[in-house]
Amino acid sequence: MSFLLDTDICSVHLRRPSGLTHRFIQYAGRLHISTVVLGELYAWAYFRHNPTRLLTMIEEELLPDVHVLPYDDRCAWEFGRLRGILRPRGVSVSTADLMIAAVALVHDLTLVTHNTSDFQSIPGVRLRDWLAP
Repeated sequence: MSFLLDTDICSVHLRRPSGLTHRFIQYAGRLHISTVVLGELYAWAYFRHNPTRLLTMIEEELLPDVHVLPYDDRCAWEFGRLRGILRPRGVSVSTADLMIAAVALVHDLTLVTHNTSDFQSIPGVRLRDWLAP
């Protein structure tokens, strides 16, 4: 099984690497992030007064351990399909979360997030919470 890491999992890993190190070792070679998540991580760094330390952590401590998957035309198609299914049902999912879910579905990956409630209404998405007690 391979995994797509959500932004919250990556940020926890960068702040407290010992908390998720065993998962990163256990699933080495099967961890992915989307360019959407990478953009959110870079924004997180640039929200800081001095982003240098966090940028270095992203580039040196996270990126070597994950495969970065692009948000491409297949993902855009899946995003549109999902939005088209959910909106008439009155289900609201943030654009970024729906984009991340689309990447997981297109690449047949299990999405790892602590924010499972943000994704639970998206059909077909497999979820894992590595931070749950």
